[in-house]
Amino acid sequence: MALKTIRYLGDPVLKRRAAEVETVDDEVRTLIGDMLETMYEGAGIGLAAPQVGAPVRVIVLDGDNERYSEKSIVIVNPEITWHQGEVEEEEGCLSIPEIRERVKRWAEVKVMGLDAEGQEIEFKAAGLLSRAIQHEIDHLNGILFIDRVSSLKRDLLLSQWRKVKKELVAEE
Repeated sequence: MALKTIRYLGDPVLKRRAAEVETVDDEVRTLIGDMLETMYEGAGIGLAAPQVGAPVRVIVLDGDNERYSEKSIVIVNPEITWHQGEVEEEEGCLSIPEIRERVKRWAEVKVMGLDAEGQEIEFKAAGLLSRAIQHEIDHLNGILFIDRVSSLKRDLLLSQWRKVKKELVAEE
């Protein structure tokens, strides 16, 4: 496994719809391992393939952020097939570090897709896991959490982001 570079807001790969994965093969499994390593290193609870520059429909999640725990979840070609309720809570993103805002999401979802072996999976999620799944699937569709807030809030967040990005570039 290898750490991948997280792509930041402004990188075109984050605004494009990711391609379906045709076959879960060794290349995809290597990507999954790299994504898990990168997510844990960044102290994230979820990561989508476009965030590491891979424009394919793969997400990894772990609400406990316990390195390689049995709670790690991999979903290839995820699709939400059912949803219920609505909640509004604060979100952040590895691709927009230090920026947080309240975002409305469904309270519960049912998601289906493939696991790391290419086997079909389907399960319900609520709470933080539901929010993380929706956030990561948004990434696969070229949507960032700041796209889900009012234009006024988005402008404020983008202004904050420009300051944060200058600091990040200066550190590198």
